Amino acid sequence: MMSTTGNWRLGLFYSSVTTIAWGILPIALKAMLTWMDAYTIIWYRFVVAMIIVGAWLTWNGSLPRLIRLNAIGWLILFLAIAGLIGNYVLYILGLMYVSPGTTQVLIQTAPIFLLLGGVFVFGESFTRRQWLGLVILVAGIVLFFHDQLGEIASLSGDLSIGVALITLASIVWTVYALAQKFLQRQLSAQGMLLVIYVVSTVVLLPTADPSSIVGLGWWPLAILAFCSLNTVIAYGSFAEAMHHWEASRISAVIALSPLLTILFAQILDVLPTGYESEESMDTLRLFGAVIVLAGSATCALGGKTARQTGQRT
Repeated sequence: MMSTTGNWRLGLFYSSVTTIAWGILPIALKAMLTWMDAYTIIWYRFVVAMIIVGAWLTWNGSLPRLIRLNAIGWLILFLAIAGLIGNYVLYILGLMYVSPGTTQVLIQTAPIFLLLGGVFVFGESFTRRQWLGLVILVAGIVLFFHDQLGEIASLSGDLSIGVALITLASIVWTVYALAQKFLQRQLSAQGMLLVIYVVSTVVLLPTADPSSIVGLGWWPLAILAFCSLNTVIAYGSFAEAMHHWEASRISAVIALSPLLTILFAQILDVLPTGYESEESMDTLRLFGAVIVLAGSATCALGGKTARQTGQRT
């Protein structure tokens, strides 16, 4: 069990910063897609994160020492790289088909996949309360899509494509998180992320168009800067939260991000920002979102011990 300072105020503060950052991110990414293609947005996010994290680890003398890895370690690192790249790509591609609020509700399946992965890969326990949380979460998703279940079941149309992409994004994120946990004694979380950022920048360059940034107005540039800095801000706050508070409690706070996304979308739709919300919320749909959060929080808090969570988009 990882030790913490026990300062719940700082834990709550940093958890809230992470939650707000992740709550706004899908809205910003969706808006950015009107000015720039998905792969270029991802490439810029990786470049900025690579520069900032690389500078920080260099200054601290904490650059990753890959020489420590054996053949199995390199294979696991490859899985981590593929998992996080896949998560970034699938997530933003899913945003092209569904609303930011929908993506945030669906991405709540990622911690569940991680818990189940821990059971099958590391032999961790899955308590009755966590099984109950899983049932609650599935019920919430059904309620959230109550008026669209037929379209999803038809496996055709934008909604079905978007749901499939976001669900796959959750699955490949789980691959990354499990790989990170496997390698945590050889590489720090930030060290592994730096390796992933460097490799991703090189791998995605042929699909990106960096020159498309030329000619963008100040507003698109500001949104791109936010999307690029979001990873560093969110994960930096997440790491600080983990230092002060139990992982299960942090996960329960972060589970609120879908409601924040829906709320931010409604606020921006009213303000003179030019943003048009895609969120169509009736009472049952909103209730379903709340049930999803309740299920996610139940799973996070239902374990016998606090678990260290992985990273997200």
